[in-house]
Amino acid sequence: MPLIYYYDLMSQPCRALYIFLKITGIPFEGKQVALRKLEHMTDEYAQINPFKKVPVIDDSGFILTESVAIFMYLCDKYKINNWFPTDLKERARVNEYANWQHFNLRATGSMLFRTKIITPRMTNKPPNERELEKWHQQWQESTNGLESVWLARSSYLGGDHLTIADLLGICELMQPIAAGYELDKEKFPRVHDWMERVKRETQPFFNQAHAMPMRLRDTLLKNEKSKL
Repeated sequence: MPLIYYYDLMSQPCRALYIFLKITGIPFEGKQVALRKLEHMTDEYAQINPFKKVPVIDDSGFILTESVAIFMYLCDKYKINNWFPTDLKERARVNEYANWQHFNLRATGSMLFRTKIITPRMTNKPPNERELEKWHQQWQESTNGLESVWLARSSYLGGDHLTIADLLGICELMQPIAAGYELDKEKFPRVHDWMERVKRETQPFFNQAHAMPMRLRDTLLKNEKSKL
């Protein structure tokens, strides 16, 4: 029985896991859960994940939530040691980033996206500009953490090669970009170069996973341009 994967590609960790499953060749059956239609809030889905979030995997009846835990489980089960090293110190670096991101890059990028896209659609009101500025500034500070710490000591977030930390990181960075924001290449040259490397090394699956977010970005920029 193949792994069952519940996901929505508008979710950052869902995209990261989708890329990982594709690039490693782990067989899976995809079950899309449309967040925009509130399919994750149904009683039926609550039987799968009581927290009503994605992603989730069902491995022959073993149901696991939380993206980082899923990554670790799959790497250990399939012995994919290049993505989640077995060396104690190398693994600790990956774990260090995976723990750091929750209240930094993930939190700030998610709130920027929510303030720009989700809340206005739910309330039928324009974005709160003060809130946008606050979250944009905090997103910039988190991005500077990548520039001045993580990528200052190694070429990838978890060391000298691609790991699950990089998939988690780049998909979080892409969320505000999907909302129409830009990465400042002059301010964050290491981050820019790292993103280009990760994209290149994960094709064609990176583009597949980000097709929907990029369509959203194109629509937003087109609408903003038409208002000028």
